[in-house]
Amino acid sequence: MAAIRSRTRLLRVLAIIAVVAVVVTAAAVTFARANRSRHLVANFAAAVGIYPGSDVRVLGVAVGSVDSVVPQGEQVRVEMSVDDDVPLPADATALVVTPSLVSDRYVQLAPVYTDGPRLADGAVIPVDRTAVPVELDELFSSLDRLTVALGPDGANSDGALNELLDSTATTLDGNGKRLGDLVRELGKAAHTLSGSQQDLFTTVDSLQKFTTMLAANDAQLRSFDEQLATVSQFLAGERQDFAAALAELSTALGTVQRFVQDNRARIKSNVDKLAGTTRLLVEQRASLEEALDRAPKVLTDLLGAYDTAHGRIDVRANLNEFSLVPPPPLPSAGGVR
Repeated sequence: MAAIRSRTRLLRVLAIIAVVAVVVTAAAVTFARANRSRHLVANFAAAVGIYPGSDVRVLGVAVGSVDSVVPQGEQVRVEMSVDDDVPLPADATALVVTPSLVSDRYVQLAPVYTDGPRLADGAVIPVDRTAVPVELDELFSSLDRLTVALGPDGANSDGALNELLDSTATTLDGNGKRLGDLVRELGKAAHTLSGSQQDLFTTVDSLQKFTTMLAANDAQLRSFDEQLATVSQFLAGERQDFAAALAELSTALGTVQRFVQDNRARIKSNVDKLAGTTRLLVEQRASLEEALDRAPKVLTDLLGAYDTAHGRIDVRANLNEFSLVPPPPLPSAGGVR
């Protein structure tokens, strides 16, 4: 009995040891997978607010952290660890993002990977593919310099800025709606240009071909330019004759103007009659077309019928043509035919 109990206790101990071993192994594998990451380096022009432990994100989702921040001359070397299961494009960029004035900054990797080569372990993102936000002190310093430049010791030393503002206020006074319409139309024009960018590119390409053609025909263009210069010199030499002709033309135009003024009623009457005649011709256009189409044949037949020897026109009536025409109605008496 004691032997059975000892064997049972041994089996229990072995089972507990096996379960513990499985749990430890699974935890170790999970920990190893969770800690498998790639090491990346990004060179920034500045790294204000970035410290070891700062987040590395893609689309705002944390995918790693900053390992170290080391200044190197005029750049800052930022080493990062990123989860190995997060794909990144080979031409990825790194940006220092400031969500707000009080929150911590983080490094944003962009763009999102779609296809193509991936960023390898140990890759270095150069400074021309990184960006940092403008600092508040730099912004305030720029505003201060702008204020001084526009102040009484700068552009407004003689009141020029005040005059500009007064003139602008006077010009825009009461024109707010027009200015708004102008901005709206400019927006529509920009939208149209955006939708027609292919046409714009085609136009630029055509211009490039045109300039290439001009370059290939430089000799002909020079010859044309010389001929144009000769014509210009000729016109310049005859400018007095042209001036005299223009003066005579001015006199003639004055005479015509006086004639029109003196005979305005008659001209109007003639124009009205001409309009009636034109309208009649338009209404009889089909008849005129038929007459003009048949006139040459009629004249030819008439010339053929003329007897030059006897000085007469020989004609013959075809009375059979009237046999097919129904007789005209006879007049009726008292309503009875």
